Amino acid sequence: MIQELLPESVVAVESYGDDGAEDATLYPEEQALLTRAVQKRRREFTAVRACARRAMEKLGVAPAPVLPGERGAPQWPSGLIGSMTHCDGYSAAALARATDLASLGIDAEPHATLPAGVLEAVALSSETARLDRLGAENPAVHWDRLLFSAKESVYKAWFPLTGKWLDFSEADIDIFPGPASGGPALSGRLRAQLLVPGPLVGGERVGVFEGRWTVQRGLVATTVSVPHA
Repeated sequence: MIQELLPESVVAVESYGDDGAEDATLYPEEQALLTRAVQKRRREFTAVRACARRAMEKLGVAPAPVLPGERGAPQWPSGLIGSMTHCDGYSAAALARATDLASLGIDAEPHATLPAGVLEAVALSSETARLDRLGAENPAVHWDRLLFSAKESVYKAWFPLTGKWLDFSEADIDIFPGPASGGPALSGRLRAQLLVPGPLVGGERVGVFEGRWTVQRGLVATTVSVPHA
């Protein structure tokens, strides 16, 4: 699901349910982060790192620990960039060589309406107006959840480039529906206009992030890829 939303230079590995979590082995430094974690947290933490290590192997990189750095951003082996996501019943990791992409972000969420009050907290008035229009055109999609996921992907692509926080209100996201790709999935593009000075990539200021989205298998998934200048 995630792979189809990413450039060919990106390797993505995903798992459904607890696939891979039971057989995966954590490094001691990863295990140390879970001393007080509940079982659900341990399963998610382990499953997504199992995906990340399989992605490393596909890129020809020796598996390594994936530890959280500043603001929880995953710390990748030298020469790699990537992103991870997990929600109930799903985990995924996407990696690429730093020479191929400047940054990327992925996110997956249950395809369900956001809890009360969340949309008001994360959406700009311009975004809410677009969601109303999209909802009238296709009420089968939970557009509020899709917007939330897109904001998460934008932030995950933004932070490694800047080392700074990006508030929900600092990116105006437009969602463009596309045709179903011969199956039950709905898909399309997304475009995030940064409302604060964007990161410098190859000496050029980036003001817009581009990405893709899909709805399938009871999930919403979004990705953002930032190319080199």
